[in-house]
Amino acid sequence: MRGASLLFVFVVVCGASVLTVDDGIRKRSKRSTTVELNRIRNMSPSDRPNCQPGATAPAIQVDTTQRLSDLRNRFTAAGISGYLVPSEDAHQSEYPSNYDLRREFISGMSGSAGRAVILGNKAAMWTDGRYFLQAEDELDCNWILMKQGEDGVPSVTEWVEANLMSGQSFGVNTYLIKNIEWTEMSTALDKKGITLRGVNPDLIDQIWTTGRPAQPNSPINALPLKYAGKSWEDKINDMHTAMAEKDADILIVSGLDETAWLFNLRASDIDYNPFFLSYAIVNRAANTTILYIKDFANKLGATPTDAATTETVQEHLNTGASGSCSGRTGLCVTVKEYSTQQLNTDLTAAVSSTNGYAWVSFGCSRAIYNSIPADRVIQDNTPAALQKAQKNTVEQQGMRNSHIRDAVALIKFLAKLEKEVKEGKRWTEVGAAADLKQHRLAVKDNRGLSFSTIAGSGSNGAVIHYFPTNDTDKAITTSDMFLLDSGGQYLDGTTDVTRTFHFGTPTAFEKECYTRVLMGHVDFADLVFVNGHVGREIDTIARRPLWDVGLQYRHGTGHGIGMFLSVHEGPGRISLSHASFIHDEPLDEFQFFSDEPGYYEDGKFGIRLENIVMVKKATTKYQFPGTTFLTFETVTMVPYEPHLINKALLSQREVDWINAYHRTVQDTIGPLLSDDALAAAWLSARTVPMSLENETGSGSQLTAFVSLVVAVLISQFLFLSV
Repeated sequence: MRGASLLFVFVVVCGASVLTVDDGIRKRSKRSTTVELNRIRNMSPSDRPNCQPGATAPAIQVDTTQRLSDLRNRFTAAGISGYLVPSEDAHQSEYPSNYDLRREFISGMSGSAGRAVILGNKAAMWTDGRYFLQAEDELDCNWILMKQGEDGVPSVTEWVEANLMSGQSFGVNTYLIKNIEWTEMSTALDKKGITLRGVNPDLIDQIWTTGRPAQPNSPINALPLKYAGKSWEDKINDMHTAMAEKDADILIVSGLDETAWLFNLRASDIDYNPFFLSYAIVNRAANTTILYIKDFANKLGATPTDAATTETVQEHLNTGASGSCSGRTGLCVTVKEYSTQQLNTDLTAAVSSTNGYAWVSFGCSRAIYNSIPADRVIQDNTPAALQKAQKNTVEQQGMRNSHIRDAVALIKFLAKLEKEVKEGKRWTEVGAAADLKQHRLAVKDNRGLSFSTIAGSGSNGAVIHYFPTNDTDKAITTSDMFLLDSGGQYLDGTTDVTRTFHFGTPTAFEKECYTRVLMGHVDFADLVFVNGHVGREIDTIARRPLWDVGLQYRHGTGHGIGMFLSVHEGPGRISLSHASFIHDEPLDEFQFFSDEPGYYEDGKFGIRLENIVMVKKATTKYQFPGTTFLTFETVTMVPYEPHLINKALLSQREVDWINAYHRTVQDTIGPLLSDDALAAAWLSARTVPMSLENETGSGSQLTAFVSLVVAVLISQFLFLSV
């Protein structure tokens, strides 16, 4: 409160002084604004290293000149002077289907996060720190690269305001932008006399007419109860209970992970994600549920394509052959064709038939939100999103089990890789990713990878979300660091694990960076915290050892993860970054997150260590009244690389945690490697207990303790200032 009071006094005093300043200061302020606008207007692709005179274009750079020309030729007919192309699809998916990669098509930048803005004579791409290096190489010199979070980089809205004039319009497809984001942008642009205009049908769809992948339409299979842990009927009843608490009669489910979870169905419409294009309307007042899927008439009775189930979709959902619930007993799901027109028709009818509210998610598109009367809509994280994140007991055990099986496959691969690299056999990033994939596909209940494997040797490891291609492929050698971030999809869980190696002799700086990343990783995993905190309040714990020496990483410390769903699952996350249209939820029991600090030295190497952890109640010496303390259970079972650890930097507490973790890994995974002597030896060599030299232990513990206190204070300050 004291910090807030000081801030209030500062604002009041400054506000009073502004009212009494002379005209000269006002004119200087106006000139400063003009200078800033001119700076933004003058930003140019020529500011980029790859667009300097004489620079050689990277092999992966994409020529977008004709595409941009084709798009701009449609501006006049659409009544706009600029166009926003988001990364997401109509469901606001982080990873859309190949059909929906509109932003990648127009810009050439393939990273999962970005906003492309095209005006009549310039174009700009916004992306976050994970993709700075990748975007620099993939974007041609038609594009200004906006590095979000860096000093002097304007927001999309600020750039549009600086470059368009009052009376002009800026367009976006209303199905591809969140309603909250639309509202913020529209309000800001309106103050400058610029209109945010909905453009449907989409302009990229009009120009992307050749070479475009087909809209996905994969088979849908039921997920057996022994994996899901709760029937879809029980989940619908849970939705009704949550809806009643908000006086909501209608729930619109638009997230693909939410429909897959709610109905215990899985498919493969999205690469690496077991989803299918879908919407759902849950009507509590009428006790009806409608699911919209593509080619529903054929899919209802189709023979299952997954050996794990014998139920057809029709049998699973207790619906009729035509998708109707007429004459059915018990809970039934009406199934209709996937169509926004059909969805809007049914939604309008449902809302008009009841006096209750309609509940939409924070990820709901502007188009869907706008189809509901403003005084009848609730926008909040849906009960499907919240309950999906909090795994039931069957899902919890499934996540543990799948991580154990996944670890066996990964360790067998790593043992072979290290041996052969040291023997001089040629291994490359592409070859390593392909070989690891085969190891995972052979594991019981595997259903593919959970994302494209990130295998970065040397400088490629510094590209945070790099994935190898034939154009970028590098050899894995004894001279460079090697970062490997990979995961699998299993019927009982989703995995995501990162380890970093050096198969030769690392430099002192590489060892220090690895050790400091490990320290933050361990400190975070060992944290005890009060229930009710959101991720950004504890993110700094993992950064502390890097911040101590002036190092940093440009990504969040953790993301949620699904159970045979998305490798990145909301609504919870662990990140310092904050946007008003992202609504974090407090961390709670039985939610799973990644713990993945890193460090990236541009042009040289990358380091990241990632485990999956489950939030659980902490056992504490004392019990403060009315307070629940939480901590983490680590479910990833892969050892760290002692070859890269500078033990002198570690505290005794960190050493104890690492030793306990390695003991658990050895006891759990060791017996499962009886058929592979090489892998068993590789594991045993990495789980030998560590000890600290007496002269370094107490000092490093004191340093770690003081720094940890500082990190907690920083976290609380950041929380108060958001």
